[in-house]
Amino acid sequence: MRNMLGDEYQDFIDSYEMPRQYGLRVNTLKVSPEEFGEMAPFPVERIPWIKNGFFYKEGIFPARHPYYAAGVYYLQEPSAMTPASRLSVEPGDRVLDLCAAPGGKATELAARLKGKGVLVANDISNSRARALLHNLELFGAANIFVTNEIPARLAESFPGYFDKILVDAPCSGEGMFRKDPDVIGSWSSERVDFFAKQQRSIVKSAVEMLRPGGVMLYSTCTFSAEENEGTVGWLLEQDPELELLKLEPYEGFSEGKPEWGGGNETLSCCVRIWPHRMNGEGHFMALLRKRTAGSEDERKRLEQQEEKQQNRVKRKKKEQPKAEGKLEAEEKKHLEAFLREGGAQLPCGRVESRGGKAYLVPELPDSVKGIRFLRNGLYLGEFKKGRFEPSEAYAMYLSPECYSKVLSFGAESEQVEMYLRGESVFDIKVGEKCKNGWNLVCVDKFSLGWGKLSNGVLKNKYLCSWRKN
Repeated sequence: MRNMLGDEYQDFIDSYEMPRQYGLRVNTLKVSPEEFGEMAPFPVERIPWIKNGFFYKEGIFPARHPYYAAGVYYLQEPSAMTPASRLSVEPGDRVLDLCAAPGGKATELAARLKGKGVLVANDISNSRARALLHNLELFGAANIFVTNEIPARLAESFPGYFDKILVDAPCSGEGMFRKDPDVIGSWSSERVDFFAKQQRSIVKSAVEMLRPGGVMLYSTCTFSAEENEGTVGWLLEQDPELELLKLEPYEGFSEGKPEWGGGNETLSCCVRIWPHRMNGEGHFMALLRKRTAGSEDERKRLEQQEEKQQNRVKRKKKEQPKAEGKLEAEEKKHLEAFLREGGAQLPCGRVESRGGKAYLVPELPDSVKGIRFLRNGLYLGEFKKGRFEPSEAYAMYLSPECYSKVLSFGAESEQVEMYLRGESVFDIKVGEKCKNGWNLVCVDKFSLGWGKLSNGVLKNKYLCSWRKN
């Protein structure tokens, strides 16, 4: 590190004596940054290079506030917010977050899609993928496909499919030293070499999934040249169809160093966030585009992959019994009755039934059959004994304006705390919006979950695994 930073090395070391930076990122599916700035229940300060990011001080605990349970914001270190903010996702895009858990970047990408297009969010770890799914559901994301696969397996099913790809790669984690001192004890040069090799395998698979003209952002939370400029320089040598793009600037960003990545001058387009230059723990980013005019070899490779995937799907169809999908007439009747009762609308998509549960499924290629996944689309609810019971995920997707029966509690009320603990709430009066039957329970104007009102008692339907202890 001393060799990398030269005269700045001491400033870098001194920065670790400074307090940690704490940040949150506003969920723009539910509230604008300007609105949140006015209604924030604790002191916040705008992060200048993140449009929907805010600093908050040590000693404040935003995760304890009901707005956190409502998916109003996500707690994230400020420099870690930067990669998703620099990938120009637009509604309707096909987006992949390849190393997505626990969801800090995936939730932002989902918010930017605004319910249009699709987000495939993947993590190789099943337990981490479950945390990822929870955070996406908390944010109210509908158009999602949460997978639990190795990148090479995904590449077989999605050749040249995605418009935008984010690879926040596993790394040696040097940018975590202040946040998590345990990382210091586990660091070694062998660890750097291990991750550099792993990163090259991951980005190789990612490029195979990027369409011509598509854009990929590669990032790490480490400082080592081998894992940053070294990996990007290697990728540029391997694939001449790739080119580096300049990232949206900020005065504290530092340029990448071509000499740390094989001498390719375009590596200066990469960005480094150093903790002694900015209010962040540290990050590296590189934005790459696959040229539109692909080579003949690239065209043939994609055609071969498409042929392989079609053959694989045909085999799967022969081997497997007929898949569930279409709603039965009785299921359709119960779902429509629930929607009619609350005046709710479903977003665009195809409703499917699997194992007695209803899902709103995004459009995906047939090649996804056989992929290990935790969720395909928005989980709407379950059919039980002649009725439909809505899911927590569907509640988080809805806003009070989208459902006619709403019970709203104030953020500081005892009732909202009782609800989040899973307790019944008593002495509820029927009103203009609050009526007997299924009610969308909210904190202020943000949805929390479901409750069933009868005779002044709200029977709590808040998901058991989400409840406060």
